[in-house]
Amino acid sequence: MITLLDYGAGNVRSVRNAIKKLGCEVCDVEKPEDVLQAEKLIFPGVGNFGVVMERLAGLGYIEPLIRRIKENKPLLGICVALQAMFEGSEEAPGVAGLGIIPGQIKRFEDHVLSVPQIGWNGIKIYKNSGMFSGYDQEKLYFVHSYYATITPENADWILSTTDYGGEYISAVAKGRVTAFQFHPEKSGKAGLNILNNFLTKGADENLTLTPAAPRDLQPTRMAKRIIACLDVRTNDAGDLVVTKGDQYDVREKGEVRNLGQPVELARRYYEEGADEITFLNITGFRDFPMQDQPMLEVLKRTSENVFVPLTIGGGIREFTDSNGRSYSSLDVASAYFRSGADKISIGSDAVYAAEQYLQTGRKTGKTSIEQISQVYGAQAVVISVDPRRVYVKSPVDTRRNTIKTRYPGPNGEEFCWYQCTVKGGREGRDIDAVELVRACAELGAGEILLNCIDKDGTNSGFDIELIRQVRTAVSIPVIASSGAGEAAHFVEVFQETDVEAALAAGIFHRREVPLSQVKEAMRRHGLETR
Repeated sequence: MITLLDYGAGNVRSVRNAIKKLGCEVCDVEKPEDVLQAEKLIFPGVGNFGVVMERLAGLGYIEPLIRRIKENKPLLGICVALQAMFEGSEEAPGVAGLGIIPGQIKRFEDHVLSVPQIGWNGIKIYKNSGMFSGYDQEKLYFVHSYYATITPENADWILSTTDYGGEYISAVAKGRVTAFQFHPEKSGKAGLNILNNFLTKGADENLTLTPAAPRDLQPTRMAKRIIACLDVRTNDAGDLVVTKGDQYDVREKGEVRNLGQPVELARRYYEEGADEITFLNITGFRDFPMQDQPMLEVLKRTSENVFVPLTIGGGIREFTDSNGRSYSSLDVASAYFRSGADKISIGSDAVYAAEQYLQTGRKTGKTSIEQISQVYGAQAVVISVDPRRVYVKSPVDTRRNTIKTRYPGPNGEEFCWYQCTVKGGREGRDIDAVELVRACAELGAGEILLNCIDKDGTNSGFDIELIRQVRTAVSIPVIASSGAGEAAHFVEVFQETDVEAALAAGIFHRREVPLSQVKEAMRRHGLETR
């Protein structure tokens, strides 16, 4: 029996499902005494350091956690749980951590790196530990903006380190207590193997440590991510299907294109090596997100067998239901997190929030971006941008951020800007892509999903000019989307723009380009892959 410390920290369902997948039963901590009495305790964590510590304090869990660690009882911490073991964090000045490990948690420098660090990286192991039995230098999934610093005072705790700009602590261990900055429950088969070591081995065997030289002194490297995207909606018969648009038109001969069932397709992509999976809910029932049982069920069922990150988009906004009950964006997002989502993608609502912010210059704290980011962290908020080209004869003809394009407009125009749209591309707004992403980053977003209406469904390659413009405008990670038609297009976008990830849908659904072919092409060109 494995005890889970579930205190409302993001997507705990994935941890729960991973434990069950590995053949163990799970029970929850219901009162502070359970923290001490559990045979083996898993302490997960996602989100803001200050919020996490506040919730632990409010539930009376801080003292039992400190006592359990000092009594050397088996414990596995994940992500923010590792950070909570230190004295404090720059993310929440003045808020004390558990104080078990000397040192402070610091923020990555975003003028050098994309922050948050989102994706697959390696580890350098500094101690022999049963936790890494069977581990063969595979990459593991990280998602964080803050990191544990290496100091002489905490050297005896260091189990592994990872490089991102500089070297930081990616795992700690002493006695039967271990914590990871990475997410084993989101790290595919390699992560499940590591988690299984904690679940199944005897405590002494599992966590007995002996000094060891690092297995690999070479710096670890981030992999470029390949993301499979599933546009989900109801067809005319009322069935939930995966579809694909052509410049956002999902109908063919009057019928909604049906390219498969979402849960089955997601599992196929996981088995084929997708680094992440994104669901975009484009159907009409998103008007009542809290009653959106089909998509919640899709997430729940997918997370039972898919152990890479899941993103959900569509309908993430505040609303009032037909009974007059009001829900905030945070309420809606929380329902998706509890159903298995790791990240929330915000589209039209992000445009409205950015417009308001640019007009007033003030943060209200009430936008969906701010609400979700403040509780779950910036890494949980993805902005889905849906722009289209607007051609102009000269930059002086518009106040927007223009580029000189290699592809002239219908009247020979040599310049263009990218107009953001809402409502699935049906309505253009008076804001360009650069203005939008910068405003959203300032409001607290952690990642950009950059689509392109002009390229959607064309299979002609990504819009390199758009992607390069946005990539240089922000320091948060960018996912390139729209237009991929062959493996070479992925190589091109990574080489020409240095984005962190690239996404495709139709070519994967129709098996025109297998995921394995994409990664093979990337490796041939020296691009780091998982």
